[in-house]
Amino acid sequence: MEINQYLEVFIDESKEHLQAINDHLLVLEKNPQDITIVNEIFRSAHTLKGMSATMGYQDLSNLTHKMENVLDAVRNEKVSVDENILDVVFDSVDDLEAMVMDIAEGGTGERNVEKVVQLLHSIENGEISTTSTNPSAETIDVRQMASNELQIDEFTSAVLEQSSEQGQNNFRVEVALREDCLLKAARVYMVFEILEQCGEVIQSQPTVEQLENEEFDTSFTVLLITGESAEEIQNRINKVSEIDRVQVGVFETSSRVETGREAETESAEQTAISKTETKADVQKQNSGEKETKQVANKTIRINIDRLDVLMNLFEELVIDRGRLEQISNELKHSELQETVERMTRISGDLQSIILNMRMVPVEQVFNRFPRMVRQLSRDLNKKIDLSVVGAETELDRTVIDEIGDPLVHLIRNALDHGIESPDVRESKGKSPTGKLELKAYHSGNHVFIEISDDGGGINRDKVEQKAITNNVVTEEQAYNMTDSQVFELIMESGFSTADTISDVSGRGVGLDVVKNTIESLGGNISIDSVPDEGSVFSIQLPLTLSIISVMLVEVQKEKYAVPLSSIIETAIVKKEEIMHAHNKKVIDFRGKVVPLAFLKDILDVPETLEEDDYYSVVIVRKGDKMAALVVNSFIGQQEVVLKSLGDYLSGVFAISGATILGDGQVALILDSNALIK
Repeated sequence: MEINQYLEVFIDESKEHLQAINDHLLVLEKNPQDITIVNEIFRSAHTLKGMSATMGYQDLSNLTHKMENVLDAVRNEKVSVDENILDVVFDSVDDLEAMVMDIAEGGTGERNVEKVVQLLHSIENGEISTTSTNPSAETIDVRQMASNELQIDEFTSAVLEQSSEQGQNNFRVEVALREDCLLKAARVYMVFEILEQCGEVIQSQPTVEQLENEEFDTSFTVLLITGESAEEIQNRINKVSEIDRVQVGVFETSSRVETGREAETESAEQTAISKTETKADVQKQNSGEKETKQVANKTIRINIDRLDVLMNLFEELVIDRGRLEQISNELKHSELQETVERMTRISGDLQSIILNMRMVPVEQVFNRFPRMVRQLSRDLNKKIDLSVVGAETELDRTVIDEIGDPLVHLIRNALDHGIESPDVRESKGKSPTGKLELKAYHSGNHVFIEISDDGGGINRDKVEQKAITNNVVTEEQAYNMTDSQVFELIMESGFSTADTISDVSGRGVGLDVVKNTIESLGGNISIDSVPDEGSVFSIQLPLTLSIISVMLVEVQKEKYAVPLSSIIETAIVKKEEIMHAHNKKVIDFRGKVVPLAFLKDILDVPETLEEDDYYSVVIVRKGDKMAALVVNSFIGQQEVVLKSLGDYLSGVFAISGATILGDGQVALILDSNALIK
């Protein structure tokens, strides 16, 4: 069997199983007597062991097997779950994750795991009785409950009858594995792969899930629709190693239809088995047929590189679409305009589909934090109750890739600086267990991620004094700042209010990196805090980074794009309405003093146009701060493709990228956050 073609699937699914093990271990820690949770962990470990052995990663398989032995002892009540045992299992999961990551990076998955293996072995030796019942008794009970007799419902019967009318064969295929077969799930997978090549699997008994989990004895039965002969199918299955016998016979539908009750939905819900996935593709030939309880898995795995290529091609289409719109408007040809309008609508729908394909739930990032919080709370001798809200909220994959590290910094900061130690909390009349909430939600074209705690809050006076001492602000400036503005000072480079340096935080690095990373993603971060009640760090992020809506403007004779997400509105201001404050030109915008930012001077644009009596301004916002960008004229709103400036032009002040306009010109995209002070 060719292994390389399954490597990506193996890596993805190994990560999923390890994440599931991590999640269930955290639940088990709170409910150590719940054997159902242990069974879930055991099932994931068992599947991972089989996959690893099939793929030839023996070290990975062996370590999983050792961990599986401990879990088996727990679920058979030979070992009681306690903190020490969980620590060892968590350590073994860390090693397994490192081995999978090594495989993902092209390695062999080898790792020195002698220490954790010895610990797992000592748990077995010290806690498990040698005179014990069969450790797999539970599994055997489940297997004994499964019958290989196929039971079908009326819908399945109709499908089989129709296939017979079309000249297809309906076969009952019974396969028995050898008694000494080591990797039964792997052999089942190989048999199903052959069956899929021959035709269409309608049903299996035991169910697909039971087969995957090796919850069967040595034989299973499959209902197959095929154009091949019984002899051909039998010969092909017999080529799979560790097969004892194969029997292929015609399945008689008339005597197998259940009446008076529905057939078991599990046995009919899936039509084929993959590495750990199945698919059902039995099409209803008669639209009037009654809906059944069959559940079809309609998802497939796609390499993310392919989505990137698709996105790049669509970006080129957006550029050409803009060009066609411009030509159409210039020629004023009715049929051309009608065609372009239709193309614009269709490409708009296509854009939505492609962007949705790239959307990933933030759960992929949030999943790592419960385990991290558990370890940090122990390192800091604090009790923490973590809650996660809105993990299903989706973000573009490029944003997901970048947001992980900033969130790690903010969580570490909340645990170290925010939440007090249990004795301090009790002295304040609080619960000794601190609360940390990680929350994500959509709002318009943005996603908000909030990290909130019920700790001591931010001490304004302490931040002010530190900022004045470090010459970040003057005393006069600090006096006139709002609480929110003072709190944001903690995100200045090298700023720290920690009294002592710890391994968790307090080295004067971290929050400035958070701020820079989030702003580089086109987002912003704000802080709200109340003394002795807690703090909330709120991150605002764009849904996607590839295609954005902008306002095109002209600065002298050059074109620039301002992201619409930052714009409050545009305005025309008379020169005589300009005021001065703190040696800056400002305007009164709805009762607020807003400073002017002359893009001509900031961007050093050659002056070719004479000034008139009016200023065209674009009012932009970053959090509570605003600025009025002075331009020469507004061109209009447009969707553009954001292109990177590359390594040579990275770091250019106030420019986040570039785009190609419909007429072929290049317009620079402004980073309005950099222009707001």
